[in-house]
Amino acid sequence: MVNRLATVNTSRTLKVVGIILILSFLVDVLILSFPPRPTDERWLVGLITAFVDRGIVPMVGLGMLFAGHWVDSFDDSSPSGVDLRLPALILSTILGFIFFAFFPLHLNSVRQITDSDVKQVEARAEQAEGQVNSQLQQVQARLSTDQAKAQIQKQRDQVKAQFTELLKDDTRYKQAIENPNIPQQQKELLQRFKKDPKALDKFIADQSDPTQLATQRLTQIRQDKEAAVKRAKDSAFKSGLRVSISSLLLSIGYSIIGWTGLRSKGTASGGGKRKATAR
Repeated sequence: MVNRLATVNTSRTLKVVGIILILSFLVDVLILSFPPRPTDERWLVGLITAFVDRGIVPMVGLGMLFAGHWVDSFDDSSPSGVDLRLPALILSTILGFIFFAFFPLHLNSVRQITDSDVKQVEARAEQAEGQVNSQLQQVQARLSTDQAKAQIQKQRDQVKAQFTELLKDDTRYKQAIENPNIPQQQKELLQRFKKDPKALDKFIADQSDPTQLATQRLTQIRQDKEAAVKRAKDSAFKSGLRVSISSLLLSIGYSIIGWTGLRSKGTASGGGKRKATAR
């Protein structure tokens, strides 16, 4: 009596947990897919990713559901209740087809999103480059007068004098190198100027030359563009590979469960009919 009660409780628990897992997955997918936006590639990728990330949940539910029916087989006298194995096998087969369809669909959607992101990055970079070139032309036009050139030369002389005084005074120079509030990049410049005084003249000329500044800015824009494009492609590759492979594996798993189960059901049903005919 005790064994029979334990068998019934174990079977019921496994079935209930399995059904809850399957239903929770279906509810999650239903909520996540509302409102539907099938033409939005980002929405589609997000839905497929969420679907795949939760894809193992109904598989565990199916396993527990079938385990519950397997426990029933140890006690022929125990009430079996509603047999959900056939609907479960049909659901497993459907999920196998769905996850298989997700494999190429996700890859295509990720590719389209990546192409769109890369185009946006390139468009922003081109716009920034155009602004830099326009500003350079305006600055060059303002600096074309003798008065502007004289003012720039005066500023260069003042900056050079300040650096020269600092570099000649060993005490101030050492304090500047040891000062934790001064950025390391500036300390490296001071050390370079100390070793090579001509480097100071070149540095001042470059920093006051609008063409040189514009070139540095353009170089930075292009480097940022290449880094952004690389990040977008790397992220898309990792996401596409992870979700697509997981979707394919889930498709194989559900298909094997569904097809094998349905085939066994068909064989058992055919065998039962043959026995009935023989009788």
